Amino acid sequence: MTAKRATAARRRRTAGFPARRTRDAAERAPEILTRLLAAYPDARCALEHRDAFELLCATILSAQCTDARVNLVTPVLFERYPTPGALARAAPAEVEEIIKSTGFFRNKTKSLIGMAQALVADYGGKVPGTMEELLGLPGVGRKTANVVLGNAFGRNEGITVDTHVARLSRLLGLTRHSDPLKIEQDLMPLFPRNHWTLLSHLLIFHGRQICIARRPRCERCVLSDLCPSSRV
Repeated sequence: MTAKRATAARRRRTAGFPARRTRDAAERAPEILTRLLAAYPDARCALEHRDAFELLCATILSAQCTDARVNLVTPVLFERYPTPGALARAAPAEVEEIIKSTGFFRNKTKSLIGMAQALVADYGGKVPGTMEELLGLPGVGRKTANVVLGNAFGRNEGITVDTHVARLSRLLGLTRHSDPLKIEQDLMPLFPRNHWTLLSHLLIFHGRQICIARRPRCERCVLSDLCPSSRV
């Protein structure tokens, strides 16, 4: 790499622009997965839940909110409304008061109650197990559906792309997109399908512990030599 190109690359990283998708992404992906599996053997969904219904509610609440905050709110929510039927009959004001600290609480309340009403009306109070059915529920997009299918049903229909997954995928040169759907489409061919759900957890763990947005610990990163954005 010439000095001019190296300087340009440094400027892109410093300015926060996504790393370009490198030609050898497919070659590096297996080693990236292997190292992350070794580094985070306990990687899992951070949203606390006991069944698909609780995970669906928690994932809706997690939009623009931390998992830790959601985990503080859901015990109260599930004690008050333990089933889709109970939530479907809930007074919006009462739900809003419980989930207020998660942000966007009015829209989330509308989604939660609407989702529960749809479960009762269309699925006998059970969470459906297909992408098409989940996407038909109020407040459920592809990200939420991927979380529920992967973690509650063990079905790898796609890769959940949250802020950590999006950021790390660009830094690692696995995508140059910022749109979650396009990032997912870039990642899916690079990794084995049976690891799609786990891959999200691995990247999230790595993003929270090592590849921190404002202070990345590149000197401690197991992927440093595989990352075109590494400062080491």
